[in-house]
Amino acid sequence: MLANMACSLIEHKRINTTVAKAKALKQFVEPLVTKSKEDTTHNRRIVMSKLRQKDAVAELFRDVAVKVGDRPGGYTRIIKLGNRLGDNADMAMIELVDYNELYNLGSTKKKSTRRAGKKTSSAAAAPKKEDAPVQEKKASDEEE
Repeated sequence: MLANMACSLIEHKRINTTVAKAKALKQFVEPLVTKSKEDTTHNRRIVMSKLRQKDAVAELFRDVAVKVGDRPGGYTRIIKLGNRLGDNADMAMIELVDYNELYNLGSTKKKSTRRAGKKTSSAAAAPKKEDAPVQEKKASDEEE
């Protein structure tokens, strides 16, 4: 079951499942992604013995490993979704971290605005004051 879920996660980049299965899947997938960062025949065979689907292994080494190459760990994220209507099971969405643009864009903006926001706001205000008289001079030159 974990091998099939891991192949689905690699193929679709996110899947919905129960919280217990998502936690088990996270422990199953993260070492495989770590192995895929170094593309050797030995690592491919280890991953192939766990996943048993050639397409999933190829996509893991080709696409996913390139995207997570600089990340030291934490390749998946579990987001709890609430309870399922039929049996009230706790549901969760597990996804590969680098493939969600919503979270990635928000985190980079926060980091850049916190440190550079104060500096750029005062620095950005100064050139605007200097630019305004320059524009007036250009306008007066055109009138002459």
